[in-house]
Amino acid sequence: MKNKSQSRLARLVAVLTHLQTKRYLTVNDIAKKFGVSIRTIYRDLSVLEKAGVPIFNEKTKGYSIIEGYRLPPIMFSDDETNALITAEQLVLKNRDNSLLKNYSQALNKIKAVLKYTSKDKVELLSKRLSFGRNLKIEITSNYLSAIQTALINFKPLEINYSSVNNIITTRIIEPLALYSSQENWVLIAWCRLRKQYREFRLDRINKLDLVSESFQPRDFDIKSYFENADYK
Repeated sequence: MKNKSQSRLARLVAVLTHLQTKRYLTVNDIAKKFGVSIRTIYRDLSVLEKAGVPIFNEKTKGYSIIEGYRLPPIMFSDDETNALITAEQLVLKNRDNSLLKNYSQALNKIKAVLKYTSKDKVELLSKRLSFGRNLKIEITSNYLSAIQTALINFKPLEINYSSVNNIITTRIIEPLALYSSQENWVLIAWCRLRKQYREFRLDRINKLDLVSESFQPRDFDIKSYFENADYK
């Protein structure tokens, strides 16, 4: 009985955390995530509500927690902590300086709420992890974080861009998606100069400025984009 109670308590905490990962989640989504019945999730949500968690249901979208309510990430399992530290080492190989800086700051905030015993383990694992890196490869861009911010806020960007032939053009683009090749980050955007979708390597962007206006979100799907690309 004790193990069953502990299992349910762990799931309740996990459900609460999961509800904070997205704006809305349906009961089906939550049940599938935790491998339990829809009926079980309804009971879990009822328990959380009675415990004072401000959960509300919007019929056409799903369940959500009132904005402003946060459960601080005060507990991580050893496996979760190890995954974060391993990801840190992988990110350190990235070639965009802005991503390195922001990931480091975010991870420091997470480390700050870990228990002392977990901090000791984090320090040990950090010293014992290594990934091969070509030391000749240098940071090639600084704009990934700024582009990500513009992308999620539908803000155009004005860029100075060098082509393969070293021809520099000034363009206003609408950022739509990002992907990483083996060597560089690449931005897919609507180019107002060419009036079509174009790809821009971040290492060829010489200057970037955020445009104050907003653009109308486009019906863009990155999977369909690649399926229909000329080079597929």
